[in-house]
Amino acid sequence: MKNRHASIPFIFFLISTAYGLAFPVLPWNAASSSSTDCKKVGAFQMGIVTNLFSECLGKSETQIRAKIDGAFTQLFYGNDDSQRIYYPVEPDMAYIKDILNGDVRTEGMSYGMMIAVEMDRKKEFDHLWKWAKTHMQHAGGPHRNFFAWHCRTDGSTIDFNSASDGEEWFVTALFFASARWGDGKGIFDYRAEARAILGSMLHQDANPESNGKIVNMFDRKKMQVVFVPTVQLSGFTDPSYHLPHFYELWARWADQDNDFWRDAARSSREFLKKAAHPSTGLTPDYADFDGSPVDPWNRGHGDFRYDAWRTAMNIAVDYAWFKADPWAVEQSNRMLRFFHSRGMGRYGSQYTLDGQQLDDGHSDGLVAMNAAACLAATDPVRNEFVAELWNLPVPQDEYRYYDGCLYMLALLQCGGQFRIHGPR
Repeated sequence: MKNRHASIPFIFFLISTAYGLAFPVLPWNAASSSSTDCKKVGAFQMGIVTNLFSECLGKSETQIRAKIDGAFTQLFYGNDDSQRIYYPVEPDMAYIKDILNGDVRTEGMSYGMMIAVEMDRKKEFDHLWKWAKTHMQHAGGPHRNFFAWHCRTDGSTIDFNSASDGEEWFVTALFFASARWGDGKGIFDYRAEARAILGSMLHQDANPESNGKIVNMFDRKKMQVVFVPTVQLSGFTDPSYHLPHFYELWARWADQDNDFWRDAARSSREFLKKAAHPSTGLTPDYADFDGSPVDPWNRGHGDFRYDAWRTAMNIAVDYAWFKADPWAVEQSNRMLRFFHSRGMGRYGSQYTLDGQQLDDGHSDGLVAMNAAACLAATDPVRNEFVAELWNLPVPQDEYRYYDGCLYMLALLQCGGQFRIHGPR
């Protein structure tokens, strides 16, 4: 099913950076809103995050914490064969396993690190990071500082190339870890590691070993993330890789290229408007930089498929954090109304962009992403999508990797626990 390609209270204070930028510190115990405290400004400015489980369903903080903790425990420490996706490797490493395909992907490793930092689980974060750093990151050569997107569980490489979303999530998770726990030594100097990756993402073309074959992860002219940073696969993008809310943070926290990252956030928001279908709100798996769908291998990636599920989350979290463009509200309402019209609990998982259903599945991962979209949506139907996520059991068995990662992220997002952790 998922054999994919790679797939605070108010601001406490402002700290000025050397670039004249400012950012709020948002600690773990920042307020969680159960009403509409952030109608005009987002969590970055207000430091208050929306809690949809409380707002839409009336759940208590105790219930929400138990729900999130229970899901984390099962996915990280449940039954080896049917529940967990986190596998420790003695003495001090661990990997997130794609159960269906039997491998390890930067997508899952970076999601696992983000989940761990949001859950304040430093040990799990450090074990995942050490595995990724040891087995996936290229120390030198044409891919220097990039990560092999696809490895075996013994750490051997399957594909040396990178899937750009992994690096994006690694960088932001490392910045958050630096803020939550402080920087350590060596590979645990989180901020230094984040900045090194970020620098290569935009300056790999200056690496003399790249031989003109490995390119930047962002197209400088289009100011958009590329599908894969190789000459052959950098001419298009993946809408679910567009993370303008991350770029806004990088614009404040990076040690170079700050203006570029701010422009990239704006460019991504404009791109997403073009990529989303005007009637259904659906986006394709892959697209040209002008938003038009592309299908390089004639495998249906111009349609709404597994990668595309995540675009709704990215649009909604960006709006929840920064409220940069009210279009996100229109888009989230439009998409949720489309799925609602297809029947709650039974809408399909794959569609053409104009809404022709391509399968009969009703996937947990899409349920999770539709609930995350409710961070931006205002249509009353959003309560039904939040309730469906709340009532959904933790994913198990062969599809638990992708579904489980998206489920866990959505629980944190809908439960008011997906927070910005800014530099101290």
